[in-house]
Amino acid sequence: MAFGRRRQAEEPEKGPEVTDEPVEDAEDAAEDAAEEAPAKAEPAEGGPWDSEDSFPELQRLDFGSIQVPVAQGLGFQVNFEATQVDEEGNPLDGRPVAVLVQYEESAMQLQAFAAPKRSGIWEDVRRETAKDIREEAQGQTQEGDGPFGPELLAMVPQALTEEVLAEMPEEFREQIPAEFVEQGWAPQIIRFLGVDGPRWFLQAVVQGAAIENEEQWQVLEDVLRGVVVVRGDAPMPPRELLELQIPKEFSEAGDEEEEEEAVETFDPFERGPEITEVR
Repeated sequence: MAFGRRRQAEEPEKGPEVTDEPVEDAEDAAEDAAEEAPAKAEPAEGGPWDSEDSFPELQRLDFGSIQVPVAQGLGFQVNFEATQVDEEGNPLDGRPVAVLVQYEESAMQLQAFAAPKRSGIWEDVRRETAKDIREEAQGQTQEGDGPFGPELLAMVPQALTEEVLAEMPEEFREQIPAEFVEQGWAPQIIRFLGVDGPRWFLQAVVQGAAIENEEQWQVLEDVLRGVVVVRGDAPMPPRELLELQIPKEFSEAGDEEEEEEAVETFDPFERGPEITEVR
């Protein structure tokens, strides 16, 4: 798909102007919650869902703040960031910050954040993301409408050093034209989707073949529609990342050495893929 082409979808209803609110202390938050129920965003043809909603029963992996549907051919990876480092800068400890869903040559990163009670944050986040891409990454951006409402399409130059190529999954690496490898960089298309829920915001970042391949995108879209967000009752500042956990299925899968294909264990600081595939 040439950059600049918009995905066609039904025109969503536009919401109110978005503004941030300061975090409230626990006492004020409890009082406000009793007086006023948080506004809920209307889902597009279903989910993503709030944990308080009546949602379809599906097999899902429980990552704590988000529960993600599983299906044949999907892979899952948890991305970590370091919280402690040694004197040489090597990570000693970390926390999970994102869930990566992989399907064939496509990937979708999922993150859930706290949001104000009375408004969403996707409008502001989308505007700031576009600004950062243009000014810091020297990329290009374009807004459009998709199945979940307004979204952002970005093109950024990606360095193709030997280290970067070595860390890429083989199926991704094989798609890169030889001329891009020779020049040392390639244009990378990234699709940003956002859903404002009741006191939460869910962001999905899509890369790979699903940008153009409708069949692969449909699989990821179905996953996104089936996500359940567990916000919790604790007061949190807007945009604070909701806590993620490692599903018990990951450790159980890592112990099954008799499987025909070995499953990678989840070492937070080991380079390379950490994929558990659902068959």
